[in-house]
Amino acid sequence: MLAAQRRDLLLERLRTDGRIVAKTLAAELGISDDSIRRDLRELAAAGLCQRVYGGALPASPAIADYAARQKVAVSGKQRVAAVAATLVEPDSTTIIDGGTTALAVVRALPVDLRATVVTHSPTVASALVDHRDVDVYLIGGRLFKHSMVACGAAAVEAARGLRADLFLLGVTGVHPEAGLTTGDADEAAMKRALAHQAADTYVLASSEKVGAASRFTVLPLGEVAGIVTDTSPDDPTIRALDVRVIHAP
Repeated sequence: MLAAQRRDLLLERLRTDGRIVAKTLAAELGISDDSIRRDLRELAAAGLCQRVYGGALPASPAIADYAARQKVAVSGKQRVAAVAATLVEPDSTTIIDGGTTALAVVRALPVDLRATVVTHSPTVASALVDHRDVDVYLIGGRLFKHSMVACGAAAVEAARGLRADLFLLGVTGVHPEAGLTTGDADEAAMKRALAHQAADTYVLASSEKVGAASRFTVLPLGEVAGIVTDTSPDDPTIRALDVRVIHAP
């Protein structure tokens, strides 16, 4: 089998099985483990998979730039956002992450909501201008343009002074083995810092993120209160998640 044919097969297995175990596939094809690992390195370099110990997982489409992500799974994000918005209770303090799903959450909040929102996303903050009874606190820092959020040491330090009832967390990957992941180390650290300041953290996970993985771990699944997703309850990945799942119809 030619290298190009092997790579096509690897991509097909990622789509159908949701993961590749290098040793198992090498034995099936009658080739060396090193050949499979070399193919996976090339696919990972092209952004087509995420290498993990012993093999690979599907790469998340949510690692695309902000403008491109605004066109990905729009209806799914809106469904997730509509459900997540109901978690924000009146007179509560809620931390809202950055990204396109978080922005959809803000747009789904009742205009007459009375609450406090803390965010490190200038985009999310500006979307709350018409919510007259929402006090908005914006955390500053280095602007990470991929998700339009503030990151870095100053932002993490500011987060340590917060106390919130709820954190609505955005990630690029949700996987039963890889946990909750994102594509940038500083952004992952910022998300962890915010999660540690909230009583409950719920993950915003439209279907394109479920079963995918990115390079940097944000949190293990056991450290969040639940996941809000439009993915079918019958999806194998959803069934394998050892955490509460709130389904967005």
